[in-house]
Amino acid sequence: MSSSVSGSATTAPVISIAGSSSSQAAGGSVIDVSSLVSQLVAATRAPQDAQISAQTQAVSTQISAIGTLKSALSTFQSSLGVLDTPSAFDAQIASSSDQTAFTATASSGAAAGTYTVTVGALAQSQQLLSKPFVGGIAATVGTGTLSLTLGGTSFNVTIDASDNTLNGVAAAINSAAGNPGVAATVLQGTDGAHLVLSSSLTGAANTIQVTETDAGNGLAALTYAAGNAGNYTQQAAAQDAAFSISGVAYTSPSNTVANALSGVTLNLLGTTTAGSAPTLSVSNDNTTIEANISSFVTAYNTLVSALAPLGSYDAATNTAGPLLGSALLSGTKNQVQQVLYGVVNTGSSSYNSLASIGITTNSDGTLSLNKTTLSNALSTNFSAVSQLFSGTGGVAYTLNSQLTTALNSTGAIAATSSTLIKQENALTAQENTLNQQMSALTASLTQQYSALNTLLSSLQTTSAYLSQQFASLPLVQGVPQA
Repeated sequence: MSSSVSGSATTAPVISIAGSSSSQAAGGSVIDVSSLVSQLVAATRAPQDAQISAQTQAVSTQISAIGTLKSALSTFQSSLGVLDTPSAFDAQIASSSDQTAFTATASSGAAAGTYTVTVGALAQSQQLLSKPFVGGIAATVGTGTLSLTLGGTSFNVTIDASDNTLNGVAAAINSAAGNPGVAATVLQGTDGAHLVLSSSLTGAANTIQVTETDAGNGLAALTYAAGNAGNYTQQAAAQDAAFSISGVAYTSPSNTVANALSGVTLNLLGTTTAGSAPTLSVSNDNTTIEANISSFVTAYNTLVSALAPLGSYDAATNTAGPLLGSALLSGTKNQVQQVLYGVVNTGSSSYNSLASIGITTNSDGTLSLNKTTLSNALSTNFSAVSQLFSGTGGVAYTLNSQLTTALNSTGAIAATSSTLIKQENALTAQENTLNQQMSALTASLTQQYSALNTLLSSLQTTSAYLSQQFASLPLVQGVPQA
């Protein structure tokens, strides 16, 4: 007779039990405990693992996006340094109408204007040529100690038997400790050898003197002073530069003059002739300012490109950016845009916004720069353009202030990042707790199924034994009927 059981079937982990033959049962393992426990534990933890993994991935992506936001804002802020203070617009340029007479450079703060410059004399250094030594460069000139002075600095040179030739004296002077700039060399002429002493320092005060300190006569032929000039011919006199700026006379020991006109350095190259009046022009360096403003536009466009993927949504792939809907991202972008589109009190109604100097917004949020409009604005009202960026309330000034607040350790970005890191740490803790729970479950199931395995193995052994015993019993013969 057969019977059927109706109802829903329940799927359970499969327990693989060995066959009933004695050879299979004896001492054999009935259940693969390790595999069974592994499957049960994996099935138990899978839903929790999936949830923690999804949450961790989302948080990690947001943390990375916050890092991208912070880096992009920091890079953009660095472009503001050449525009956010009035001194950033102090860039000046100096030019000479006669670069054979002088060249010029201007630093920040130089006053714009045009000045006449006349150069009467150039600064030069002294050069002395000794009388000839008939014996030539190898002839002995004597021994002793020479004291040389250049300007207000003196140094001593000791001449002994190892360097008592004209060549030796020159070498000793050049290598002497404390030499402030006296160069010695030897010229060989048809009349004999000459010692040449040249100063490396220009200016009337930087004259050369040579005395013999040991009162001997060995080196007397090499001495030179104001009252003892017979041993040398002065080939070039120590001399200051003499020039005038807009009729104001000035002298300088150097041909590079940095203190005659505030903020301007002159490099004197040649004298001017009577009636010649080269001009020095100092003006705003519009080229540099234009380049700095162009770099600002480029930096902002780079910022827009960096932030766009963070808050984007692709309908085709149903993919959202990691900060889509984030108040932090939208708030930051809105703050920046309000500054860019605002009107600044520059003192000019013509140049008081970015648009008025040629910076306009494209449909994708980036900026474009009309260089001709910008150039005209700088030429027409340089001060207004400066105020537009660097004045209190100016575009670069305000943006720099806002970004400094946003990026500091107590700003909104740091607060959001801190919250996300706490969430990430909490998820890590959940993962660790789950690992501990699954380890405990593994140990418990292993113990239970190992015990069951032992019991089943014992039952198989008993079954096999009984089967053998029943098989060995004698057959019972039937009793014939009477």
